[in-house]
Amino acid sequence: MVTDPIADMLTIIRNGLQARKKDVVVPASNLKRAILQILKDEGYIEDFQEFSVPTRKGEQGKKLRFQIFLKYFNGKPVIAHIERLSKPGRRVYVSVDEIPRVRNGLGIAILSTSKGVMTDKQARKERVGGELLCIVW
Repeated sequence: MVTDPIADMLTIIRNGLQARKKDVVVPASNLKRAILQILKDEGYIEDFQEFSVPTRKGEQGKKLRFQIFLKYFNGKPVIAHIERLSKPGRRVYVSVDEIPRVRNGLGIAILSTSKGVMTDKQARKERVGGELLCIVW
C-alpha cells in the first residue's frame, strides 16, 4: 500500500533521470495528470501518455498508468532537483503572500488550490494560496 503516491511519482522520475532512462511508468491519477501537465507545459519533461494494463485474473477493469518521457539537454537532465514539500504527515499550506520563489524565479513551485493545480506564478496571478505540493528546478 502506498501512503504518498505523489512522492512515489517524483522519486520514480528522479531515479529515471539519474539512470538516464528515456521514459518511466507510474500509476495514474487525476492529481498526477495535473502535475505532469504542468511539468510538460513548463518544459521539464518531453511528454506523457496514459495507457491501461490488464489486471490479474478474476479482477474487473484495467489499471491505468502514465508513461513519462524524460527530457535531457546536452546529455544532462533538464530537472536538476524535484522535491515533495507537503506530505501526508505534515501538510504545508501557504497564502498568496507566502508562496515561495524557487531559485529566484528560475524554478517552479506546484500548488493545489481551490482553482485547481497550478504553478506559483499562476497562483500569484490568480491571487490564491493552497497546498504546496512540490518544487522543481
